Amino acid sequence: MNNKIENFMRLDFPSKSCNESFSRAAVAAFASQLDMNIEELADIKTAVSEAVTNSIVHGYRGIKGIIHIECRIFGDSITVTVRDEGRGIEDVKRAMQPLFTTDREGERSGMGFTVMQTFMDKLSVESVYGEGTTVTMTKTIGGEADADFGEI
Repeated sequence: MNNKIENFMRLDFPSKSCNESFSRAAVAAFASQLDMNIEELADIKTAVSEAVTNSIVHGYRGIKGIIHIECRIFGDSITVTVRDEGRGIEDVKRAMQPLFTTDREGERSGMGFTVMQTFMDKLSVESVYGEGTTVTMTKTIGGEADADFGEI
């Protein structure tokens, strides 16, 4: 993999649920410059949707905030970072377990991080409780990369 950034973009938007589809489309448009198939593009869109939805639903929990997305292309890979300054995650390791959710009254399945891990090649989650969360995901296009879910 080429470690030199070939292209990047940044996007900031309010934590409104209507912006989830916007963020997914914006990242897909940026990612489409890589020579990828429909399945790879759908994987990226799905992972971005999960990360942004987590920021809206869990990070900000009904209060106004800003979600920040940064995308970087390195050779045949794209890295997408989704960051919020919301509530943060008290126990990241526990939050990444399938079926765990803090939204017990809602309709959340607790599968957001599992979905991100499934559709991306690398995933790392950094969070400071009370300050926010950063989710960084990487997908290598056109090949099977070794799955690496980073430090938790």
